Amino acid sequence: MFRILFVLFIVIPIIEIALLIQVSDVIGGFATIALVVLTAVIGAKLVKKQGLSAFTNVQGQMAQGQMPASELFSGLCVIIAGVLLMTPGIMTDAIGFMLLTPAIRVHLANALVKQIGAQMHAKMSAQQGGFAHHAQQNPFERPQSQFDKTESVQEQSSTIEGEYQRKD
Repeated sequence: MFRILFVLFIVIPIIEIALLIQVSDVIGGFATIALVVLTAVIGAKLVKKQGLSAFTNVQGQMAQGQMPASELFSGLCVIIAGVLLMTPGIMTDAIGFMLLTPAIRVHLANALVKQIGAQMHAKMSAQQGGFAHHAQQNPFERPQSQFDKTESVQEQSSTIEGEYQRKD
């Protein structure tokens, strides 16, 4: 955790300052400041547009009863892009604009799925000895011999009858 914080608060600002100095030597100080402000304004507009689009897509997927995993990841990328674009600097702006590109978000999502899948496979294969005897059984299903026929008929029925009285 210390390494991540060190990179975020020490290394990245040093790189950003060095890049800003180099760019200001080439295009001038005021042009560099204008470039940083312009990227922040354009980035804010793009983040607002794509953020609302991601939110609408999430709502649409949920209304259809589907898990909006890719839309949520896309929304997370848009939020991170917004933070990076609001941070003054050349490198953070470049990364922020890349995160606003849908093709890069899809590539990142696929890489993340592969990474998580590999980690889960490694952990499951390491724990295989502990779960090997449960592999053939469905944990949500009881064998038929454990309950009698009247209980199975009651479990198959989905109608519940009853009366209620409203007391206001």
